[in-house]
Amino acid sequence: MAIDEAASNIIRHAYCNRPDGRLSVDVQRFDDRIEFSLEDSGPKVNPEKIRPRSLEEVRPGGLGTYFINCFMDAAFYDESFTGGNRLKLVKYLPGRGSASAQGPGQEIR
Repeated sequence: MAIDEAASNIIRHAYCNRPDGRLSVDVQRFDDRIEFSLEDSGPKVNPEKIRPRSLEEVRPGGLGTYFINCFMDAAFYDESFTGGNRLKLVKYLPGRGSASAQGPGQEIR
């Protein structure tokens, strides 16, 4: 669900629903975690401006980043990526590692 939400946000916000937008997804498995990298060539995202809407505001939509942060142990933009945006999502495998064992997770806002 987190990957779907991230991809939907890229299509909707980076490409304004244009059909010619490019999106790549890379998945890497490690002993203790799975890392997903989503890359697009849209305008550079300012992570400080990304905020999930308040859960008190009942309406459809606007909860993508909330769900991403709920389901993933870490979610952050790779600021060194110069070709657009690279969103990294990390999920620790049960019994092999955890966000608490690795330090506090990072979340997108």
